[in-house]
Amino acid sequence: MSAQILVVTGTSTDIGKTVAVAAVAAAARAAGLQVGVCKAAQTGLAVDEPGDLADIRRLAGEIPTREPARFPEPLAPETAAARAGMAPVTLDAIVGAVAELAVDADLVLVEGAGGVLVRLAPDLTVLDVAVSLGADLLVVTDPGLGSLNHTELTTRAAEAAGAGVRGLVIGAWPAEPDLAMRCNIADLPRLTGAPIVATVPAGVGAMSEVDFRAAAPAWVDPRLFHSSPVDVPA
Repeated sequence: MSAQILVVTGTSTDIGKTVAVAAVAAAARAAGLQVGVCKAAQTGLAVDEPGDLADIRRLAGEIPTREPARFPEPLAPETAAARAGMAPVTLDAIVGAVAELAVDADLVLVEGAGGVLVRLAPDLTVLDVAVSLGADLLVVTDPGLGSLNHTELTTRAAEAAGAGVRGLVIGAWPAEPDLAMRCNIADLPRLTGAPIVATVPAGVGAMSEVDFRAAAPAWVDPRLFHSSPVDVPA
């Protein structure tokens, strides 16, 4: 099975990663690609509560999704699993979920949890998932002050592990950006060596599916999707 795989991580939590995944998914669908989305591990929700994948489907439309693990407390997945007395998510479970999606998808987006080194399990990070899948990373970052340090640390960690960074995504670009934000648009690619491949306006998570899907292609550079697929283990 072959598909493009992008592992979506962030420089921190609460920077718009889920809405960014929805935007990339909607833009890819508009470009004619079949898309699947895997959430590596969902935390902070009960079994019957809608999570990040529900938000992505609400915005990008009904697309195939997988969620290998869910834990009730809003913590890093490793800690959330331990506190709940549950087994942590495994790399095999994540790879298996991606493989299922890749059967029918041209592009599989894998949303991590928090930053690139957040522990999904005691010996498993989001970066480990990307390396194991042979997938590039999309790094969602905040446009404001402090972003340069956080983003460069993230891309350096990826480089050290041998993972490629396909590009940066500005997670919530305001209608009236301040000076630091305007400077960061030039400085982020210069310091990280990664292009900005999407800029998602702030507040678009409240849009209707119709309006979101119509607008998303303007937020995402279509060259993001022009890459060779990778083989996904069955």
